Amino acid sequence: MRLEARADLPLALALAAPPAAALAALGLCALPLLLAGADPLRAYGLILQGAAGSLFALTETVARAIPLMLTGLAVAVAFRTRLWNIGAEGQLYLGALAAVALGTAGLGLPPLLLVPLVLIAGAAAGGVWMLGPAWLKVRLGVDEVVTTLLLNFVVLLLVGMMLEGPMQDPMSLGWPQSAPLDDAALLPRLIERTRLHWGLIVALAAAVACWVTLARTATGFEIRAVGANPRAARFAGMAVDRVMLRVAVISGALAGLAGAVEVAGLKGYLTQDLSPGYGYAGIVVATLAQLHPLGVLLSALFVAAIFVGADSMSRAIGISSYIADLIVATALLTMLLAGLVTRYRIRRG
Repeated sequence: MRLEARADLPLALALAAPPAAALAALGLCALPLLLAGADPLRAYGLILQGAAGSLFALTETVARAIPLMLTGLAVAVAFRTRLWNIGAEGQLYLGALAAVALGTAGLGLPPLLLVPLVLIAGAAAGGVWMLGPAWLKVRLGVDEVVTTLLLNFVVLLLVGMMLEGPMQDPMSLGWPQSAPLDDAALLPRLIERTRLHWGLIVALAAAVACWVTLARTATGFEIRAVGANPRAARFAGMAVDRVMLRVAVISGALAGLAGAVEVAGLKGYLTQDLSPGYGYAGIVVATLAQLHPLGVLLSALFVAAIFVGADSMSRAIGISSYIADLIVATALLTMLLAGLVTRYRIRRG
């Protein structure tokens, strides 16, 4: 038996692979649910109900998906050029820190000006931060997996220092949190009396912009060429190092934008527990989407639905909500296997 690369990828197979991987993951995770004494069908029904069974549940799922969409885009764009950005978590926090610094500065600007400035500040902070590891990679050959991962902890320490020092809210009674953003810096709600905010529009616009850039522009062609074969791209006259640095800035900016959107749209102030791991979950989201910008939107909704629904299911039948982590991890593995099946066929001889 041997694997043979497919000359052409059938559209039906490409479309069927992600849902098939998700269903396979749910099937495999039925066994741990049975061992825990739960009915898998009832548990999955409760997850679905908790994630989309009411307007409140649906809006909570979409609100949870917004930062996942942006960090998933950050990872997908970087991975397209084989730039392994594992630092989206730190870039998210740095973007949130920059957004809070500008949003609490008392500039006195109207929302029409202040909100875009806050988002741009967050994106700029994440993009500049990612430029460092990318420069070390292209100039000195330093492994960006190590540098981006370690810089996550540097940012968290920086955020902790700022929240317990110059940026601490004097009304927080010593609790490490920032002052709340000015009302003019907050993203408005899409639906009243819910937590769904205009960050969804920002994430959708970012996904469309990434897709158009990758599929319809010369820059996107260079990104895809460098990701496919950097040596061939350099031989063809492309400035591979410049493309890498450009992608690094875009990737970091998207992750920083996630932090700015989260703090301006949902919490209104910065704490050290702003993210439950959105940056790392973005890697799963991007992989489930096969690095496609529009697919990231769907995979982010899937991951968010699992986490939101698992919380509801846990309260209903007493099963640990950590089953959500198991489902998402299994979905990642089945998606990798599905990707292998779509790219290769099994041959005898």
